[in-house]
Amino acid sequence: MNYNSKDLREMANAVRAWALHAVQMAHSGHIGIVLGAADIMTVLYSCFLRRNYDRFVMSAGHGSALLYSVLKMAGYDVGDLATFRRIGGLPGHPEYGVAGVDATTGPLGQGVGNAVGMAMAEKIKKTDGRVYCLCSDGDLMEGVAQEAIAFAGRYKLDNLILIWDDNGVTIDGVAQTDVDVPARMRAAGWRVLSANGDNFVHINRVLNSALLSDGPVFIQCKTQIGAHSSLAGKSAAHGLALKDAEMMRLIQQFISPVGEELWRNVEMEQMQYVPKKPEFKIPNVSMPVIGGAVSTRELSGIYLQELLNAGINIIAGSADLGGSTNVKVAAAREISSNDFSGNYINYGVREHAMGAIMNGLTLAGLRVCGSTFLVFSDYMRPSMRLAALSGLPVIYLLTHDSIAVGEDGPTHQPVEQLPGLRMVPNLNVFRPCNATEVVWAWQRALREEHKPSCIVLSRQRFVQIPTPFGGEIRRGAYVIRPAVGGRVRVTLLATGAEVPLAVRVAEKLGRNVQVVSVPSVSDFRAQPMEYKSKILSGFVVAIEAAATAPWFEFADAVIGVDKFGTSGPGDEVYAQAGFNVDAIVRDIKNQLK
Repeated sequence: MNYNSKDLREMANAVRAWALHAVQMAHSGHIGIVLGAADIMTVLYSCFLRRNYDRFVMSAGHGSALLYSVLKMAGYDVGDLATFRRIGGLPGHPEYGVAGVDATTGPLGQGVGNAVGMAMAEKIKKTDGRVYCLCSDGDLMEGVAQEAIAFAGRYKLDNLILIWDDNGVTIDGVAQTDVDVPARMRAAGWRVLSANGDNFVHINRVLNSALLSDGPVFIQCKTQIGAHSSLAGKSAAHGLALKDAEMMRLIQQFISPVGEELWRNVEMEQMQYVPKKPEFKIPNVSMPVIGGAVSTRELSGIYLQELLNAGINIIAGSADLGGSTNVKVAAAREISSNDFSGNYINYGVREHAMGAIMNGLTLAGLRVCGSTFLVFSDYMRPSMRLAALSGLPVIYLLTHDSIAVGEDGPTHQPVEQLPGLRMVPNLNVFRPCNATEVVWAWQRALREEHKPSCIVLSRQRFVQIPTPFGGEIRRGAYVIRPAVGGRVRVTLLATGAEVPLAVRVAEKLGRNVQVVSVPSVSDFRAQPMEYKSKILSGFVVAIEAAATAPWFEFADAVIGVDKFGTSGPGDEVYAQAGFNVDAIVRDIKNQLK
């Protein structure tokens, strides 16, 4: 239904009144965007957004009160706006899971990447669903947004509409955006349109025009932060700087029973289409027998090939490292701007955007895995954190997992990344040591529905120590090489490539030494004390080529890496850091005296 400017004004006023009420009740929030961008949101939700078909991302997540208000007006069951920013109520920034909220946002720039992923997902699913995203000056200054914008332009995502709330102001004053944002967007392959953000005719016209584009559309909407208030146009308007008396006056000024009634018409007219979620079946395929020394990245690639051959519906990809991470396998068919029927995305050298785009792909119902080197997981860590917070089952294949990378030197040799990732709540971290553990890690990750997973893999090849029949991998830690004889005197905990090293150490230490493989620290932590006590017998030594401190949760001593590596052949760098059988044996014997 088309609404005239008078109707839309009443509807926008109702949105402002309820959003300001939410902020007032919380004594916390952001009023600048509520007052400045309500007209844009009103036109979008009343005239363009097809409920349950199109998607909207509030990348400017500080506009959460505005989003919740317009969702409430449009008939979404968001709950009581008076619970805004209260424990158990509406969260301070938009969170996936609240009715009508399509993505968790707040860290600026992330929503832009999410929207790009959603738009690509609709292309892959062959629907005509569109994705709208409202971004701020701050979003456009973040690197993740610029990475995602370039990606969207290259893929010509003509179902993506990015609306810029261009008020020229951020917390510290004048917005430090590009000198010419539209020129940058055009250079990235976007069609650029403009409108006055408080002119309903302008907004309608540009949104209609955007539907006819052959590429992604960027709409520059000039607005005034804190419009209608005494702080209009000032940076102080960003947060909650108005006195209570003015807040109450504004709420009373904007209350509109007429507007609320018009919104009820929108709710009744909305398309109640429920999209079909893409089917995702996990093939039960086995790993081919691999002999001799092999890297776990190779094993992962072999298993991914088997999964794809068996018809698994997963979109793989990499940040320009598909060959090195063994994710661009023979069965991979690269998606292009002219053909979205493939199963592999080349994200370019854009780790952070890859993380945000994968979140968007997952939010739109697809299953994805993306890869880079473990050390570069730092580049996409904020996106990984949001995947964990949102409960998205994204899979990260992180290779080149230790100082044994070698010649590329300390810039490419991870030290703190592995324990750092293990500290992220609701994030699986698997570091497998052999083919059995690689398959287990993949299957665990694929079966997750509300938790992302990291599978951490080696570059270097090593001889596998087989998992014994009945080895309790599912517990996160299990005896992979039992002690021979009586009471266990020493337990060696190890992960990944350090497991065969630990076995060689055990052979030299004597008969009453057992080796425990720990492919998942968090799974082991969750085990009953009885099991943990059985595993952690005698003097416990952890051996892992990463920072040592976290291992003291389980171990009496740790062989690890607490300084940056050095350039040289991988085995030499590894040995120099103390990962040498004789040196470890001497160290343990000294501690046992």
